[in-house]
Amino acid sequence: MTTEWKSVRLYPIPSIIYLIHNNVQFATLTYVDTSTYQIMGNLKIVTTGILFRLFLKRKLSNLQWMAIGLLAIGTTTSQVKSCGEASCDSLFSSPIQGYMLGLVSACLSALAGVYTEFLMKKNNDSLYWQNIQLYTFGAIFNMARLVLDDFRSGFENGPWWQHLFHGYNLTTWLVVLNLGSTGLLVSWLMKYADNIVKVYSTSMAMLLTMVLSVFLFNFKPTIQLYLGIIICMMSLHMYFAPPNMLVDLPLTTKPPPQSVLEVSVDRSTDS
Repeated sequence: MTTEWKSVRLYPIPSIIYLIHNNVQFATLTYVDTSTYQIMGNLKIVTTGILFRLFLKRKLSNLQWMAIGLLAIGTTTSQVKSCGEASCDSLFSSPIQGYMLGLVSACLSALAGVYTEFLMKKNNDSLYWQNIQLYTFGAIFNMARLVLDDFRSGFENGPWWQHLFHGYNLTTWLVVLNLGSTGLLVSWLMKYADNIVKVYSTSMAMLLTMVLSVFLFNFKPTIQLYLGIIICMMSLHMYFAPPNMLVDLPLTTKPPPQSVLEVSVDRSTDS
């Protein structure tokens, strides 16, 4: 458990990035419709790959770059609605501010993820000690925002801690438990895998949610959903499969050299 200030001072940075990112997400929704917002959210797949390469110096093969692009295309395809379900004129017809905020949101999401992976792998500290530092600073910054909101409203509804759990029920607590467990799982991925694995797991979870919705909520699957699932499966195979399973690589092995005995026998024969 590293307690040196030069190590601890790095942990507020991802908390600030996530705080800004969450507010940018809400600002984006004021300009674009939900379908456009979901589709633009897939930009973080590409931005994560780019920052993964630039900041963590991880090299990706051409096949892996193609796989990341396919993943973004597959998730986007699964979210596109047909013109019969929603007006085609409403898609990508939002103000330019919405698209700019969507791009900023994708970059912030990738930056926070890549920086968190850097922190998790920086030393051999306990994963739970690292999580405590991350969540502590995150809670402090969010409490500061709540205090600011109280001052802006003139404490009209009282201080924030008096109504912090207002409206909570069993379902709410189950959602909190689910999100907390997800956070722990993501931190394990950051510590022992990488951001690309997290991106793939998030995308596959989204597709799995759509499939489960067919049985749980009578969701009608579309051709776009089927295409999206097929493309994402292709991307998954392309990224993680060994290259020799995907392309025919030329043989680079050299024939074994002749042994000393063979050379001596050849020379005696010639003589």
